[in-house]
Amino acid sequence: MSTRERVPAPVKRVVHFGSRSYGRVTAPARMLPSFLICGGQRCGTTSLYRALAAHPAVLKAVLHKGVHYFDTSYHRGLAWYRGHFPLRRTAVKVEQRFGVPAQTFESSPYYMYHPQAVPRIAHDLPGVRLIALVRDPVERAYSQHAHELARGFESETSFARALELEPDRLGGEEERLAADPRAYSFAHQHHAYRARGEYAVYLERMARYVGRDRIHVVESERFFAEPSTVYGEVLDFLGLPRLGDPPFARHNARPRPSGMDPAVRHELTAHYEAHDAALAAWMGRSPGWRR
Repeated sequence: MSTRERVPAPVKRVVHFGSRSYGRVTAPARMLPSFLICGGQRCGTTSLYRALAAHPAVLKAVLHKGVHYFDTSYHRGLAWYRGHFPLRRTAVKVEQRFGVPAQTFESSPYYMYHPQAVPRIAHDLPGVRLIALVRDPVERAYSQHAHELARGFESETSFARALELEPDRLGGEEERLAADPRAYSFAHQHHAYRARGEYAVYLERMARYVGRDRIHVVESERFFAEPSTVYGEVLDFLGLPRLGDPPFARHNARPRPSGMDPAVRHELTAHYEAHDAALAAWMGRSPGWRR
């Protein structure tokens, strides 16, 4: 068990509160992200986050990999958000050491799906670059259901039944979130199993606000199969020098106790056919799970 894991939860909360309070006070002296990992959930975002955080010219968020400012905490204000990032004087030291500007970032997978997140990002972080990870949407949905069950955010143990409940759970929630800047939807954040795999819908929305040239799509299957190559492509997109590879590892994988019902798999595969075709048009090649 690591030292961090041995610290009692109440102590962690006090430390985090103090750090956020100090961060808010010193916000004018802090950096803002030059890039974000914005999704998708259960697509390897944590693994890519840790690989990028190991780069010598990259400074990660101070407390959490995901700040969730642009989706669920926007009402807290930009000073609160700045308080999560390193001081600019730290970035100066990095630049002096490595001869390139330091960059900072965070990873909040809900940014890709929340209807208000990308417009807010475009407004507050002009010039920011966005990284979106995609994965076989059938496996992604199945993995998300296991993840939400494990965290206690899902009470329906049957994946098939959770898919059946999704239309009622999400009915009108996207529109409500888009209309009310302070609205929150638990179901939209935690129960959109089918919807979150419709990748091209969200990529097109992102492109309308930040421009397609500032979005880089990573296939998670390819990242895990060819980590060095994919990592290098991400560095090139971000304008970061290639200074050697970090250790690559797979994080937050959740094995399922049994396989997916073949009928459910068949239905989901058919559902995603048109969405995968739209993604293929976006990337200029068929996604690996369709080849």
